[in-house]
Amino acid sequence: MITDECINCGACEPECPNTAIYEGGAQWTWGDGTSLTQVEIDGGETIDGKAPQPPISDEFYYIVSDKCTECCGFHEEPQCAAVCPVDCCVDDPDYRESEEDLLAKKEWLHAAS
Repeated sequence: MITDECINCGACEPECPNTAIYEGGAQWTWGDGTSLTQVEIDGGETIDGKAPQPPISDEFYYIVSDKCTECCGFHEEPQCAAVCPVDCCVDDPDYRESEEDLLAKKEWLHAAS
């Protein structure tokens, strides 16, 4: 997650291999930076991978947790945290995933079509 200590410098955004980081107020899509063309969401509804989703934050850069793999399968540590000049890219205590789950998510996000 990105805390409200964020200075909106944008250093984290280009480092994300899943394009899970967006500027505050910006819409996001499942397909950005992934191979997803459609996604089944809660309730069984299928949405287009290019369909714009509402911003999670209007003020600060934010991370879409469902697209974040904490860089597992890409790097040894989360790159957003490594480049953040104010240390505001931190583990979300309300959203914990095992390395096995993160690697499975990476495979899902980047599966060959």
